[in-house]
Amino acid sequence: MIVRRSAAVLAATVVIGTALAPAAVAEGASPSPAPAIPSGLYGTTDPTYDGVWRQSLALLAQHTVGVKPAAKAVGWLAGQQCANGAFAAYRADASAKCDAKTMVDTNSTSAAVQALAALGGHGGETGKAVAWLESVQNKDGGWGYTAGGASDANSTSVVIGALAAVGTKAADVSKGGKSPYDALSKLSVPCGGADGGAFAYQPDKKGKLAANADATAAAVVGALGKGLAGEPLKPVADPLSCKAATSAEQTARNGAAYLVKALAKDQHLTSVMPGAKDQPDYGNTADAVVALATAGHGDKAADAMRWLEAHSAQWAEQSGPAAYAQLVLAADAATFDPRDFGGRDLVKQLNATGPAPASLPAEPTASASAAKAAKKKDDSGVSVWWIIGVGLVGGIGIGFLISARNKKQQP
Repeated sequence: MIVRRSAAVLAATVVIGTALAPAAVAEGASPSPAPAIPSGLYGTTDPTYDGVWRQSLALLAQHTVGVKPAAKAVGWLAGQQCANGAFAAYRADASAKCDAKTMVDTNSTSAAVQALAALGGHGGETGKAVAWLESVQNKDGGWGYTAGGASDANSTSVVIGALAAVGTKAADVSKGGKSPYDALSKLSVPCGGADGGAFAYQPDKKGKLAANADATAAAVVGALGKGLAGEPLKPVADPLSCKAATSAEQTARNGAAYLVKALAKDQHLTSVMPGAKDQPDYGNTADAVVALATAGHGDKAADAMRWLEAHSAQWAEQSGPAAYAQLVLAADAATFDPRDFGGRDLVKQLNATGPAPASLPAEPTASASAAKAAKKKDDSGVSVWWIIGVGLVGGIGIGFLISARNKKQQP
């Protein structure tokens, strides 16, 4: 099982794989040797199609929880950049100049910008990358996976996150009078139908929009002007429902309403592939949690987080750093403890997939841990604060008994 990256990345991988297939299966052809894994790169699997993406997610997740990544890990990511500012999914020889054959893309570039901007000290690299992204914006205001490709919800959203990371308002970045938010609104399924409020990845050949949970999770965050890590807002009291969208914020709320319904049945999202049995989509479920938290409805993602706590261990172990990073970001957004996630320390597991971090945050105090744990409820719905309260009352009662006994024993 491979880690879910984004619909755009997977689509590109399929196209690339299809293009290469004849050579790979030619009679007498020998399989290509697996590339050597650079010492600064997270993960041990072939990085050809996701090296920059998984590295960016890993560094972003570490930064989010106070881990300072190893210098060589950050250096590896920065060193993948081409002279024009763009990033490819992976360049085995970063010393070689990029040329027309170098397959740069918007997703890798935007993810790298978000990670490097969060870490700080990389203004030159992020500035060049954003300039390249702005230069390849489509006339509808959005972006495709590759420069000039048809705009899609995932790519447009991850670029919005890159713009936000460097302090640029996406609404001010336009082409032909269209902003990225205009592009996303065109991909929002109108209210009224069963899938109203969802986002499509792209229109089909007839221009119809089909709900895509992966695209919806990405677009909710993008329409709110945030990046891959999200940015949990104050809880919103208004109930979620699909309404006629007059703003990017409303299209995001509509998407969040769709995600709540999609999660309601099984507490997770499902991967539907033609000819294959439906499977739980762990990565997309984690992204949906980030989306709901960013929309101010993290409480509606609590059941999904508990499902991930109970079921995601094997998926994360098999999938590697990007999967651990997605879980860390989701846990942080939903105020779950990524260091005690179903009995697992996600931060430690993520750190173990790459070079040792430069530094780790101080261990939380017992009171801080208790306060964070109190935000969660156990599976029976009993508040942790109620349990603590009972314990305190019991302690007080015992104290009175001991005090009374001591008084009786005094001469």
